[in-house]
Amino acid sequence: MSNVAEVGIDDIAIHFPKLYFDMKDFAEMRGADFGKLNKGLGLTAMSIPDKHEDTATMGANAVTRLLDRNGIDPSNIGRMYLGTESALDGSKPTATYILDMLEQRYSKQYGKDCFRNCDVVDMTFACIGAVDALHNTLDWVARGGEEENRLGIVVFSDNAKYDLESSGEYTQGAGGGALIVRHNPRLISIPDRWGVSTTPVHDFFKPRREVSIKSVITHVLQLAKETGHNVKEGLADRMVKHLPESTVRRLGIFAHGEEMVSVHRDEPIFDGAFSNRCYQEAVKTAFLDFQRRAKKQGRYDPKKDEILTEQWVRIIMHLPYAFQGKRMFPDVFRHDRREKPIWDELIAEIGTEPRYVDFEDTPEGEIEYDKAQDAFRRAISKTAAYQEFHAASIEKGQRASSLIGNQYTGSIFLAMMSTFESDYEDNSLLEGKYFGMCGYGSGAKAKVFEGLVSAKWREVVASWNLFERLAGRQAIDKMTYESLHKGILTESVLEPSGEFALVEIESEGVREGARTYSWMG
Repeated sequence: MSNVAEVGIDDIAIHFPKLYFDMKDFAEMRGADFGKLNKGLGLTAMSIPDKHEDTATMGANAVTRLLDRNGIDPSNIGRMYLGTESALDGSKPTATYILDMLEQRYSKQYGKDCFRNCDVVDMTFACIGAVDALHNTLDWVARGGEEENRLGIVVFSDNAKYDLESSGEYTQGAGGGALIVRHNPRLISIPDRWGVSTTPVHDFFKPRREVSIKSVITHVLQLAKETGHNVKEGLADRMVKHLPESTVRRLGIFAHGEEMVSVHRDEPIFDGAFSNRCYQEAVKTAFLDFQRRAKKQGRYDPKKDEILTEQWVRIIMHLPYAFQGKRMFPDVFRHDRREKPIWDELIAEIGTEPRYVDFEDTPEGEIEYDKAQDAFRRAISKTAAYQEFHAASIEKGQRASSLIGNQYTGSIFLAMMSTFESDYEDNSLLEGKYFGMCGYGSGAKAKVFEGLVSAKWREVVASWNLFERLAGRQAIDKMTYESLHKGILTESVLEPSGEFALVEIESEGVREGARTYSWMG
């Protein structure tokens, strides 16, 4: 225990939209197999932001819940780092919008500029940005020493939005959250022992996209044709040629004098199967790095200790969908059991694992090897040993994810809350026991670390009421869902109350695009 740093997470708060789309209705709308979505992937519902909600409001509402519950004076918060891949601006941090809202809310009680000395920043690395923010904030708190009593807030907020009718649409979700990071935390301490794996890949990304002015004009003319208008051949070329002399050149997308126009899209470009392989490999490699560091620090001795992952009473994972952890962890499971008696038992049950040398050194051979590895992982996942391990260590973290969907950077912390609250309801004994934590962000990076559950965890979790709050949401129909997705609703589905809301996005002038928020009491 002496190697455990008494720095960690003191409390967690989460904010999720009050609207959700039931997965049964989604399956019916898309002609999909609900059984596959629900029983195969663990999906029950997806949280959908209302008209007045965005990344900033969800983050600010979560921080408000955290501050109010703990009676924190804003002047005591030294930093507030946001993990997000749904930033609202390419330059101005989304965290500054959150800070602005918090100033509005707390200035009467704590004075003007009560957050003035708080350091804020956005951290982006796909779904692991909030873990990076936590890692950074833990280091900052620890560096100050216990006597300085530094207090940091880690915020996570995202809208996981995919193209309509795309293969990722069913994994959508949204929400924000916040963590208190300090010395002697009441929830969980996190030692300075991190395994890391980073590989530059394109499994999931949101590139800056461009469209030509000619393409814009051509599509408009095509639309005119479809609505019954007569459009002459070559008109698009003549219009492009005339643009330098046109007054239109000074307006809107034509104003910059460029042939290409940048287009922002919230929806990603992704390769689901490739991303799963990247996830598996990254988490496995980060785990092996963690294992190596644990040996070096004297935390773990493979010759004397039990299997490392069995020392973790719970395993908290990044969950883009509820059953992702169940599907991805077999790689770590096997690598942590090699050269142990249980491995011989597993091999006897499912056969020997594929060897790279047994496949041709060709692209086709590489594909066949990957297929064989996937089949072997599936075989592991079906063994009684793995299923018992999953039920005991991972399953509780899935429960909230099933009801909310993908939270991107916040999904690992939602899984942590889901686990703690489920164990609270079960009256589990967690004090002094280790949690293992596996974060992943496409692009790709994984971090594996662990936490030691604090003696006061119950008094913290007692105030969450996560599942009770989830049960109080309102379902929406297909039309409302698609209207919110397309951004064409002019009014909120539910009038905002007791929360921050987006009230205006300025459309022109020196403040074009600036966002204004207000507390709706």
